[in-house]
Amino acid sequence: MWENLRSLQKQFQREIATYQLLRKDGRVPKRAKWLLGLAIAYALSPVDLIPDFIPLIGYLDDVIIVPLLVMLALKMIPKELVDDCRRRAEANLTR
Repeated sequence: MWENLRSLQKQFQREIATYQLLRKDGRVPKRAKWLLGLAIAYALSPVDLIPDFIPLIGYLDDVIIVPLLVMLALKMIPKELVDDCRRRAEANLTR
C-alpha cells in the first residue's frame, strides 16, 4: 500500500513539474498556458463553486473542473512537446 502511495506521489510531482515546464515553454499556445494556470489557480484558491466544507459534494467541483482544464490544455499542446517536458521533469526529479 505504501509503495502505491509513493508511486502516486512521484507521478503527481512529475505532472506538476511537467505543467510548470509547459507554462514556461515558448512553443506552447497561450490558450493552453492560460488553461493550465487557471487549473492551478482554481486548485489552490479558497473560493470554489461549491464550498469545500460541504461533505463529499464540496470537493466534487475540484475533482471535475481541475482535470477538465488540464485535459483541454493538453489537447492544444503537441504530444511530442508534452512528452519532452515529462522527460525533463522526470530527469529534474531524479537528481
